[in-house]
Amino acid sequence: VQLQAYGGGLVQTGGFLRLSCAVSGRTLNSYTVGWFRQAPGKERELVGFSTWRRDHRLYYADSVKDRFTISRDNAKNSVYLQMNSLKPEDTAAYYCALSSSRLVLSATDRYRQPEEYDWWGQGTLVTVSS
Repeated sequence: VQLQAYGGGLVQTGGFLRLSCAVSGRTLNSYTVGWFRQAPGKERELVGFSTWRRDHRLYYADSVKDRFTISRDNAKNSVYLQMNSLKPEDTAAYYCALSSSRLVLSATDRYRQPEEYDWWGQGTLVTVSS
């Protein structure tokens, strides 16, 4: 299984970027996929995720809600992270990740933890200048 994340770069405050993550070796439609980020000197944190269930329901961290949007293209086996109204505190390496867990709805919050994911992309760097 391979995940290839790309699309990072340098952007000014208030700008936007779209990250992409191409998945190979698994059919994306059947898996929970998450986006995480890690700033220098900080722990890896959740950005958001889309569950494996048919509706692929979306969940976001409070810090990015209403600014970031996750979407899937199952035909391309890819997932995207549209980031709008970027802030300097969004500066980080961004990672996509895939989980093989089939958690029931009541346990969905476990997908907020990096430990729930089995495969990770290599990360793409986003830098937001002030």
